[in-house]
Amino acid sequence: MTNDETQRKLRKMRLTAMSDALEVQESNAEYRSMNFDDRFKLLVDAAYASLQSNKLNRLIKSANFRTNEPCVADINYLPDRKLDRGLIQRLATGTYIQEHHNVILMGASGNGKTWLATALGIEACHQFHKVKYVRLPELIDDLIVAKHEANGDFHKIIERYKKIELLIIDEWLLTPVNDEQSQTILELIEYRSQRGSTIFCTQFAPEGWHSKLGNPQIADAILDRIVHDSYKLLIQGDKSMRERYGIGGEFA
Repeated sequence: MTNDETQRKLRKMRLTAMSDALEVQESNAEYRSMNFDDRFKLLVDAAYASLQSNKLNRLIKSANFRTNEPCVADINYLPDRKLDRGLIQRLATGTYIQEHHNVILMGASGNGKTWLATALGIEACHQFHKVKYVRLPELIDDLIVAKHEANGDFHKIIERYKKIELLIIDEWLLTPVNDEQSQTILELIEYRSQRGSTIFCTQFAPEGWHSKLGNPQIADAILDRIVHDSYKLLIQGDKSMRERYGIGGEFA
């Protein structure tokens, strides 16, 4: 039997999963009959699986999703939604993140933009990408407040956003923004250009963004940095997903 001192050392080194796996092995005669290499491999596998699981949980928690339930495998390809299954399957591979491309999810309110974006975000977490979900109004408020502080918080926030591999911006240009807000959006987009990917959840096609962004020069600059390397996905539907499943349902 393994002595208590070995278990104490394993836990002291924070190898709890390996310690637990060792306890299981010691309590089962079938494991004790295995050779050292095979048993040791199983212990390492248990420790590694625990490490990866903990990392995934941290990534999902730090992404700040509104819900953790959406899953790419659960997407409902109803005929009237006219979803591009091939494009969604390509996005699920995460290649667009590696290539720093963006995704524009378009559709009416309640058609499942947030749900689908979250499903792609959770899939990205499973591929161990750093993901962040935020609503545009909250994002702008945080950046504007930080911009007016004299302690350099704005640049610290921008630096954090530069390190996010997949940023999901919900309620993109749901309402018009003023010049200061559009300039702040441009700064964020510029800092992230060719460094990370962004999913934009919007009710409007890019052609309608100019009227929301106000300043035409800033609008042109924002669109130039977003649209040319973006995948566009339109979510249609005769009924909203809230009507199909109820408030808070699968696609709410």
